[in-house]
Amino acid sequence: MVNLSVNVNKIALLRNARGADVPDILSISKLILESGSHGITVHPRPDLRHITPKDVYELSVLTNKFSKEFNVEGNPFSNKTEIYEGFMEIIRFSKPTQCTLVPDSKNQLTSDHGWNLLKKNKKLKDCIKELKDLGCRVSLFIDPDADQVIQAKEIGANRIELYTGPYAEQYAVDSNNSLVFDSYKKASELANKIGLKVNAGHDLNLTNLRNFLLVGGITEVSIGQALISDALIYGIPKTIKKYLNLCV
Repeated sequence: MVNLSVNVNKIALLRNARGADVPDILSISKLILESGSHGITVHPRPDLRHITPKDVYELSVLTNKFSKEFNVEGNPFSNKTEIYEGFMEIIRFSKPTQCTLVPDSKNQLTSDHGWNLLKKNKKLKDCIKELKDLGCRVSLFIDPDADQVIQAKEIGANRIELYTGPYAEQYAVDSNNSLVFDSYKKASELANKIGLKVNAGHDLNLTNLRNFLLVGGITEVSIGQALISDALIYGIPKTIKKYLNLCV
C-alpha cells in the first residue's frame, strides 16, 4: 500500500483569489481526511499566494486530531519578510510529521527540479539536523539520479521525494517509453537499498499514477493539482477513493 498525501495548495489559491474564506481550507481538508487520505501536504511560499502560515498552524492541529500525517514543503532558506515568517520558523512552530525540503526560488511558479546535492551543502545539512531534532521526518526533493540519492543519505535525510515532472511529461507523449521510467526505478531501488524511503510527486494523476507505481519501493505520493481538478468532476470523496484504489 502506497500512502496518499493530498496537497491542498490549489484550494487555498482559489480562496485567495477573492480575498475571503471560501472555499474553507479546514473544512475541505477535514473531508479529504475523512475520505481516506493518509495525510495533508502544504507548501507555504514567501509571497503567500496560496497556503499561509495561519493555514499551516490550523492544519497541524487538524491532522494531529485525525492522527494523520502532515507534510510541509518548502525552501529552508526562505527567510522572514514583512509578510512571511520564514520557512524554518513556520516549521519550528508547527512541527509537522514530515518536512520536505524543496529548492524553489522566491519567484518560481512551481517546483521544477531537485536539489543539487553534489556541491557543498553545509547549510542544508544543518537544517536537516535541526528539523530532525524538532522531531520531523526529513525528505529531500531530488531528481532520479544515483549520485543525488547517495548524497541525500550522506547529509542525513530520512527520505527522498522523486520529482516526477519528467516522467509525467514523457508518459503523456509516449506511455511505452521506458527510458525515463527506468531512471526512477533505479533511483528507487538504490534508495531503498541504502535505507532511504521514497516519496514521489508532481504531475501524477489518474492516468499515469498506476504505471509510475510499477517503479516499486514507493512509500508515499503527494498529489494536488490533478486531484483537486478531478474533484471538480467527481467530488472529493469519490476522487480520493479513485486515487487510493491506484495506490493499493
